[in-house]
Amino acid sequence: MHEGKLVFTQLLDHVPKDEFRRCVKRYKGNRYIKRFTCWSQFITMAFAQLTYRESLRDIETCLDALGTKLYHAGIRSPVARNTLAHANEKRSWKIYADFGQALITQARRLYHDTPFIRDLEETLYALDETTIDLCLALFPWATFRKKKGAIKLHTLLDLRGNIPSFLQISTGNVHEVNILDTLVFEAGAFYIMDRAYLDFYRLYQVNQEKAFFVVRAKTNLQYRRVYSRPVDKTTGLRCDQTIRLTGPLSSKYYPEHLRIVKFYDEEHDLRLTILSNNFALPALILTQLYKSRWQIELFFKWIKQHLRIKVFYGTSQNAVKTQVWIAVSVYVLVAIVKKRLGIKYPLYTILQILSLTLFEKSSIYQLLTDTAPVDNALNPANQLSLFNF
Repeated sequence: MHEGKLVFTQLLDHVPKDEFRRCVKRYKGNRYIKRFTCWSQFITMAFAQLTYRESLRDIETCLDALGTKLYHAGIRSPVARNTLAHANEKRSWKIYADFGQALITQARRLYHDTPFIRDLEETLYALDETTIDLCLALFPWATFRKKKGAIKLHTLLDLRGNIPSFLQISTGNVHEVNILDTLVFEAGAFYIMDRAYLDFYRLYQVNQEKAFFVVRAKTNLQYRRVYSRPVDKTTGLRCDQTIRLTGPLSSKYYPEHLRIVKFYDEEHDLRLTILSNNFALPALILTQLYKSRWQIELFFKWIKQHLRIKVFYGTSQNAVKTQVWIAVSVYVLVAIVKKRLGIKYPLYTILQILSLTLFEKSSIYQLLTDTAPVDNALNPANQLSLFNF
């Protein structure tokens, strides 16, 4: 029963508010604050993300138009754009980073048993980054090139549920392979990466941690074949070999054997050469693992739809990181609701529906499952008649 609650309110009911309060207290986010608290800031920014608001003035105008609905959503006073801008610039982004991580932990517990590839129980991660271009004149801290600014969003996506388990924001001049130095690798897990992460020194560290990697090889790879396995070429496989690197540096950095699998994707006319330190899985499964990387591209697509240049609500580093972390928190919150309510729509469809129905008084479950509303009226046949004819 939604009891006349707004869809937005029903969504926020799934927020672990005790955890949010702990994050605020940790960084003294509400210190000297009387009206526009961190919770109000989070709700306002979540509203802006879910409804695709374009600017601070756009947020202010739309919230003013909601009238009394604003109070029922949890925002007790009008939101001025200057108030929101000041909060985004001054309140520590770490509040929302910690809260986002708490939501991620909760979501991963919900999705840990979600089937992904048949007969494969190991944890699967896709590692990648996306670059968000910025105007260097407005964002002078976001160094990238001489006349161009940018930030990079480095993400480790848990493919069981598409939940980001690790997220780091850096300036555009940080190479993506450096993120491998900050990750703590989980023994037995698979890390799926593009060829930008092909660094044999770092990959050997992954191997030493007893984790598995699946990475696309570069065309100039130098190696010697040690052993060949038979393959069924009707499946698209071209070869499955055990190799040893022969390059002067690569052989020094990775002294052990590797596995190389070559595959031809007829549908997209694409030839893939994949390297891995796993010798147990069938070659076709390894190619399926690599092709599953497209899911992290969908995640970046959603982020970029919300974080276009004209949609950043502040130019300081704190404001940008606050907005990114709240956007990720909203994404993960919707994933939690999807799992708890057993909704079959993909996350991206759910977000589109919510953007249009956020302030309707409908059951969120009925809205997202096409379930007919329950009529709570008494059966007329059971009611007493006022008149006898």
